[in-house]
Order: sequence, then C-alpha cells, then structure tokens
Amino acid sequence: MFLLLFFVLLIQFFTYWILEPIASFLEHVLEIRLFPIIAILGLIFLFSAKNIEQN
Repeated sequence: MFLLLFFVLLIQFFTYWILEPIASFLEHVLEIRLFPIIAILGLIFLFSAKNIEQN
C-alpha cells in the first residue's frame, strides 16, 4: 500500500515538474482577457463542421 502511494506521489511530482512551466508560460501568453475570443473561435470551429449525414 505504501509502495503504491509512493509511486502515485512520484508520478504527481514529475507531472507537476514537467507541466508547471508549460502552464505558467501559457498563462502569461494567453491572458484571461483573450479567453472569450479563443472560446468563441473554438465554438465557431466546433459547430461549423459539416454534418456527417450530408453527402
């Protein structure tokens, strides 16, 4: 049980160590004021795809 807990904590540590700089960089590049624009573009892209049944 403790071995499993050790491996889980080790995985969490390395995941944080690898992904935290990426998340910090994206936080500075994509500031919160850009989120509505990105969300609207994402929704337009999502719903603009042609229906599969239309051939």
